[in-house]
Amino acid sequence: MVTVEIQTENRNAENAAFSREPYRVATCQTCGETTSQRMNNA
Repeated sequence: MVTVEIQTENRNAENAAFSREPYRVATCQTCGETTSQRMNNA
């Protein structure tokens, strides 16, 4: 299964609301392992 999530990269910053990036999250249907990859790698 593949989903797209908005994740906060810097939770401790005062501007954490502005440090959100889209991530591609894949979960293996056999073993349940989850991996995530930043989609906006600028």
